[in-house]
Amino acid sequence: MRIPLFKTVLLSLFFLVSCSSDAEPEINDPVDTEETATPEPEVEPEAEPETEPEDNTNSETATNVVEAYGQLSVSGTKIVDKNNNPIQLRGMSLFWSQWMGQYYTTETVNWLHTDWNATVIRASMGIEDADGYISNPETEKAKVFTVIDAAIEAGIYVIVDWHSHHAENYLTEAKAFFAEVAQKYGDQPNIIYETYNEPLDVSWAGVLKPYHESVIAEIRKYDANNIVICGTRTWSQRVDEVVGNEIDDDNVAYTLHYYASSHKQELRDIAQIALNNNLAIFVTEYGVTEASGNGYIDEASANTWWSYLNDNKISWCNWSIADKDESAAALTPGASGTGNWAESELTVSGKLVRAEMLAKNPTY
Repeated sequence: MRIPLFKTVLLSLFFLVSCSSDAEPEINDPVDTEETATPEPEVEPEAEPETEPEDNTNSETATNVVEAYGQLSVSGTKIVDKNNNPIQLRGMSLFWSQWMGQYYTTETVNWLHTDWNATVIRASMGIEDADGYISNPETEKAKVFTVIDAAIEAGIYVIVDWHSHHAENYLTEAKAFFAEVAQKYGDQPNIIYETYNEPLDVSWAGVLKPYHESVIAEIRKYDANNIVICGTRTWSQRVDEVVGNEIDDDNVAYTLHYYASSHKQELRDIAQIALNNNLAIFVTEYGVTEASGNGYIDEASANTWWSYLNDNKISWCNWSIADKDESAAALTPGASGTGNWAESELTVSGKLVRAEMLAKNPTY
């Protein structure tokens, strides 16, 4: 029997619908269509603005740290380079010049620069003690000039330190010495002046500030630019006493000294008062030992101090390059004055500090 045409059409439509019942239904939920949507063409991300390397504004082209940083100055709590970028110097202090003069050599400076990665060295010219500058000015001055010349040649910074505990008693001599240094080297950006190492229990307002101002006035006759670091009361620890009675000079920082096994949070609290009041600090001398320069080494406290200094971009010099039989000496007894020290010639302190400089200082 023949099926009418309209029934044939209906049966065909029914058959087609039945065959398509297993197909995936079309879904318009944007979440579910994410995988199958046609991806948009990739857009190149905007290039990040180029930033200068930390602590080194010309690291790709400079051959030494002074070429990279140039003329230093003080800006608020920070020491900044020629481009006003905050920097941090790390290096070594030489021992009293009259007692460890064998290390006031070009070879020692070069070795500290190349093997220890030091970016600063401190020439600690002994003043009033036996055989110091007051007794032998030309001899001690020549040692310091040797170190300055070597630092300039190596391209590192050098602190010229009037290493005294009673400098207020030798104001005339200090003014004459720093005037001579400024005349001779004031055009070199390497130079940093330290006018008083460690005052004892004398007044900041009544004694120390007037002393520093008198010496700075002599320096500024010949050198308007280089930084001056000023010692503070009680072994250069009371930087807080400067607050509200600062020296009127744009390029002054204040000295903080510590020994990690003796000085801990209480001294960092004092330092923080100075920083909170916009004063710049330079740790021109510290040890990983007790305050005597001897005793045990508190490595945990040393690391806490290093972290604090790093966080606040505070520069430092470790005490000291000496072969004295004490914990703070970096060298074992008999180490030569020409550098080239084997690791076995370094003390526990020397190894710790050298490792810190190698890890943190820029390399050229």
